[in-house]
Amino acid sequence: MSDLGLTLRQVRFTNKAFWRNPASAFFTFAFPLMFLVIFTALLGNGTTQPVRGVVMKQSTYYVVAMGAFAVITACYTNIAISVTFQRDAGILKRVRGTPLPAWVYLGGRVIHALIVALLLVAITAAFGRIFYGADLPTGLPLVEFILVVGVGAAVYIPPQVQLEVLARSGHETPSIAAAHKASLQVKSSPALNAGDEEVLRRLDEGERQAIALALSFPPPVLLLLDDRAGRSAALKLGQPVTGVAGILLLAKQKGLIPLVVPLIEELRSQGYWLSEELVVVVRKLASE
Repeated sequence: MSDLGLTLRQVRFTNKAFWRNPASAFFTFAFPLMFLVIFTALLGNGTTQPVRGVVMKQSTYYVVAMGAFAVITACYTNIAISVTFQRDAGILKRVRGTPLPAWVYLGGRVIHALIVALLLVAITAAFGRIFYGADLPTGLPLVEFILVVGVGAAVYIPPQVQLEVLARSGHETPSIAAAHKASLQVKSSPALNAGDEEVLRRLDEGERQAIALALSFPPPVLLLLDDRAGRSAALKLGQPVTGVAGILLLAKQKGLIPLVVPLIEELRSQGYWLSEELVVVVRKLASE
């Protein structure tokens, strides 16, 4: 039998074992819905403003949170806890004595956990929409959300940049750290050759790590960097680079945002330094 056939067979077996344990299946599917009902009953279903200018129903907030909880429950229960229990019961040792490859066994459990997680998210979203009128993205907004998540999964930052961002934060540091884990990947930059090191020698550690990390990936790679000296050094090494203003201009061209300058001014008001000369250039390019 082929590797694909073995994997699908193991997924089918894992699914049968899952549904033959009624208690585990019940709590896996019932807990997110139970908590959704409890939170909505206790805290109400009014409106909230998570960020300035964005008003959303509380039920929408709860549905998203319970959807994430459902994914955690499905994956943690079906992989971490179940595999540990099977090891203690000696089942893994017996499986190891069969011709079944270990990666097929574990791969079947992972794929089954993903299927259960997707099913749970769909059920939770449908429940919240039907009974509480939660606002859920559909059509183009849903596609845009999926693209944003996919793009975020391909965005890397070096450890020094993460430390610098968190060091500038206050009470919101845990939220920013959680956002980094959810949307970015922190990856250490490899060592550079002597010539490249000489070009980057005068830069700060954050800029050096960012450029080195970008150079470690096969092209095409776009480096997001606003420091003038860092941009000049990256271009010397043949690394394409853009800045926050360039990303916002591209977003306006794609119709994702209506105006660029108000967002630039908002960034500057929050302490993000952008020169007045750059703002003038952005105004001309954006025709604002």
